[in-house]
Amino acid sequence: MPATIRFTLGFSSTAHAFAHMFMLLYATVVLALEREFAMPYADLQWLSVPAFVLFGVGSLPAGWLGDRWSSAGMMAIFFLGTGTAAIVTGFATSPLGIMLGLSLIGLFASIYHPVGLAWLVKNTTARGRALGLNGVFGSLGTASAAIVAGALADWLGWRAAFIGPGLVCVVVGFAFLLCVRRGVFVDGQADVRPVPMPTVGDMKRVFSALLVTTVCVGLIYQSTTVALPKIFNERLTDLVGTGAFGAGALVSLVYVFAALSQMLGGELADRLPLKLVYLTCQLAQIPVLLIGFLTHNAALVVVAVAMVSLNTGSSPAENALIARYSPPAWRSRIYGFKFVLGLGVSSIGVAIVPAIHGLTGSLDALFFVLMAFAAVSAAGASLLPYERASGRPELRLPESAAIQPTE
Repeated sequence: MPATIRFTLGFSSTAHAFAHMFMLLYATVVLALEREFAMPYADLQWLSVPAFVLFGVGSLPAGWLGDRWSSAGMMAIFFLGTGTAAIVTGFATSPLGIMLGLSLIGLFASIYHPVGLAWLVKNTTARGRALGLNGVFGSLGTASAAIVAGALADWLGWRAAFIGPGLVCVVVGFAFLLCVRRGVFVDGQADVRPVPMPTVGDMKRVFSALLVTTVCVGLIYQSTTVALPKIFNERLTDLVGTGAFGAGALVSLVYVFAALSQMLGGELADRLPLKLVYLTCQLAQIPVLLIGFLTHNAALVVVAVAMVSLNTGSSPAENALIARYSPPAWRSRIYGFKFVLGLGVSSIGVAIVPAIHGLTGSLDALFFVLMAFAAVSAAGASLLPYERASGRPELRLPESAAIQPTE
């Protein structure tokens, strides 16, 4: 593997881990802030909603800048901006200050998905495998958020849960800039492994289906990541205790095991029809979520692993579909639009969690809401064209029928 591809995969995967970790630090820290600010969980959780909105909405301008300016430049801004925003959040002295700091984290973290994924698929030859490995790092970032935040909040105070990781992110950002300065990365427009351009009809069919599934998959992901610490805190008190660390550690364990699904999903995306992989993941979530609703003992941890695995395991196939059906010159913008839906519109999922808890006093009803999202997502995935993965469609139309990218 050439050095450029190795470094691209390494920094892209690290950035993916950071993006999810920083966005989810607060989901565990909030358990400590209930005592710090003497405010109920539902009120404190609302402070993170603007950050999740920006995490999605910021993807579109970030993708545009990645296509028109520089992917490497935007990645440098991601590392330095996200780390600095986390440090600022750690010095907040009021709920308003925390909300503003979290919003800055969401804005800078929004750069990764449209820019980092487009940068990765452009510079790799085995897309499914690369996206799978990259997805593992995203899941590990999600997993590390709970245990890092819980440990630092319990042992050094909630501020350390933001300042410590922020400093690490800034250091990695300077290392990335050093690599850019030495010419390790090349901002080329062409893919390392080019594939035939998709037809207009295929693009319309795929993106119409993904318009539905992306929102639903994002709603499930956002709701689950925010809700799991509280679900464990309430249902498994005998196992995790009442502090932030116990619930955080258990959530981390769930995402560590679920991370393996990303590798499996990536390998399947290279070997099986993308529609089959994607649709199966959506359908299988429905019975697993029902079992989760019924489980109030330690077995809930195993069920949570299955829930998260099915949700995140579909990501390599989803991102491979977008890479297959989007021209390289538009790809960051198309990923940007996807994550406006998947992270911005679906940030409603973050708002659903405190809303349900505030109305019912628990998160039991959330499982039924997530089942409905999974059912709609499966219906959307059923509309995808059936073809082989790895850019080998069963039918190719003449070149004159394909879209040609323009600036």
